[in-house]
Amino acid sequence: MTPQSATRPIELDQKRIAELLTPFIGPASLSDLQLSSIQVYLELLLKWNAKLNLTAIRDPEEAIARHFGESLFAARQLFPTGPSRDTAIDIGSGAGFPGLPLKLWNSSLELTLIESNQRKATFLREVIRALDFDSASVTAARAETVSLRGDLVTFRAVERFQQILPVACNLVRQGGRIAILIGEAQVGLAQKTLPGVQWQTPIPIPLSRNGRLLIGEVIHLKQSC
Repeated sequence: MTPQSATRPIELDQKRIAELLTPFIGPASLSDLQLSSIQVYLELLLKWNAKLNLTAIRDPEEAIARHFGESLFAARQLFPTGPSRDTAIDIGSGAGFPGLPLKLWNSSLELTLIESNQRKATFLREVIRALDFDSASVTAARAETVSLRGDLVTFRAVERFQQILPVACNLVRQGGRIAILIGEAQVGLAQKTLPGVQWQTPIPIPLSRNGRLLIGEVIHLKQSC
């Protein structure tokens, strides 16, 4: 192995990406365009990660499973019947998960990524440009200061978990949903913090020992949040 090949990111072909994603999306097949978009996104993630520390995961195959797979698993649960013109807000997007894979799955989604770190926000805008996503934008601000409302609010691995829950709830339109990718130990805390949200049974995330997808419906804003 030459020094150049030792530092060059491993390239994954579409067939291998599809194989890695199978445990998360089951028999559902991704189009060539979707798989190509994942390749482009992964390349940008690995390139920017070297200087921005977007994720602790450096291995491309692990990144496909942990980031893309888990996010697409959530997308499949949230949009099981295909594209819908929902509005979605992803809080503390960081490297773009789960928000951008939701858009990959549901091309009709109107997506806003909220990321207060300016450099990470720049990365997210670059991914949106590279993937030619319309109806997708980045708001470089703290979620507490945002006055948007969405049909769906998502987040994953955010700091100040308990504090962000009511913030997320307040960004949901009445009748909308919250979807969070969390550890099993955080499920009870979410349910206790937002007892007015109608939470579904937590869904185990494939290939994860303790990962859970928790989805809740906000019936009445004042009572739920």
